[in-house]
Amino acid sequence: MFIDVAKIELKAGRGGDGAVAFRREKFEPSGGPFGGDGGNGGSIYIIADESIRTLMDFRYKRHYKAENGENGGTKRMYGKKGEDLYLKVPIGTLIKDYDTDRVIHDMKYHGEEYLVCRGGKGGRGNAKFSNSTRQAPRFAEPGTKGQERIVKLEIKLIADVGLIGLPNVGKSSILSIISEAKPKIANYHFTTLEPNLGVVKIGEGESFVIADIPGIIEGASEGVGLGFDFLKHVERTRVLVHVLDASGSEGRNPVDDYNSIRKELLSYNIKIADKKEIIVANKIDLQGAKEGLESIKNAFVDRVDDIIEMSAATTEGIDKLKYKIWEILKEVGFEYETYDEEYIPFEDEKEPDYEITKRDNTYIVTGPLIDDLVYRTNFEDNEALKHFQKVLTDKKVFIKLKENGIQDGDYVIVGEMEFEYFD
Repeated sequence: MFIDVAKIELKAGRGGDGAVAFRREKFEPSGGPFGGDGGNGGSIYIIADESIRTLMDFRYKRHYKAENGENGGTKRMYGKKGEDLYLKVPIGTLIKDYDTDRVIHDMKYHGEEYLVCRGGKGGRGNAKFSNSTRQAPRFAEPGTKGQERIVKLEIKLIADVGLIGLPNVGKSSILSIISEAKPKIANYHFTTLEPNLGVVKIGEGESFVIADIPGIIEGASEGVGLGFDFLKHVERTRVLVHVLDASGSEGRNPVDDYNSIRKELLSYNIKIADKKEIIVANKIDLQGAKEGLESIKNAFVDRVDDIIEMSAATTEGIDKLKYKIWEILKEVGFEYETYDEEYIPFEDEKEPDYEITKRDNTYIVTGPLIDDLVYRTNFEDNEALKHFQKVLTDKKVFIKLKENGIQDGDYVIVGEMEFEYFD
């Protein structure tokens, strides 16, 4: 088991701008406001998919952006909403805030969706600002920015495939070629005390986890050496790849090697017999391999389709092995274990709409409401300024300023605007 981690940067779509437009008809002041609203920006969702096995795809692409909303048009035409973006991850993936490492969400079941970045709102067109006293507004709202977030995706992986065989038959070499793993490779026994794991990429959204299970020796099923630890890893895999040295370079018979390992596996857990198994006749490039290969085929005459001839040294047969594994994995199906430890999900603390701070005789009004309002206001337009002041009044900003002790002649800073206060 190991942790597969990916860091990705997400940016939801920006909302489209509202339009300023007028209808040219009789008896309509200035033709009548006719500008449409901008479309909302696309959001980003993470979705759990049982067909996805690893986070490998996110290592090749780390930046994701949803589509922006279209601007509003004349004749009150709404801008098109930006397309939402869906990112597929394996079941059991934890979504974490990258900076704090706190869990945002745990993707526990197939088809589960989580909104990780919300798209910006489309701005309202000038038609929305028309009323009995303001019949021809010459301003509209720009769209707001979409949320941006850096997250860490994290999943505990259990190998789908186990490479088994006696020491020095070439398992580590096969792992290094078929996957991104970099195991320690040497011509001696027991190069590892823990399984080396790698991720094998088949295509877009198609990959599996493979483990080189350290050499299982005679008596492993009785606890000799680290037998129980090794055999537990075998027990968790979905498919076994039994690697044999067809050349007999270690002075052993490959069929005897197979029977020795098989005996230990079934002594430990008889259910291992139900697992799908591929037999790899490795080192076919070496002297003596022809005779060894013939003995393997004779021993498994009824399983000739399960035998892959290959050479880790020359990479001959590696693609055949990779796609054969994938074919069987699709046949037997996938299962993922989700996190079982307890954790406290991260919840974004909701900021207040605004807050007021005082420095000498200056009052500073800040917050998401203020940032949004300032961003959406054209301060060169008199009607837009009136709307700006109305929002501050409706949100009781002036009442709060009085409660904080503001006096005539004090200064107020709202966003980028500074003005002298008079009641």
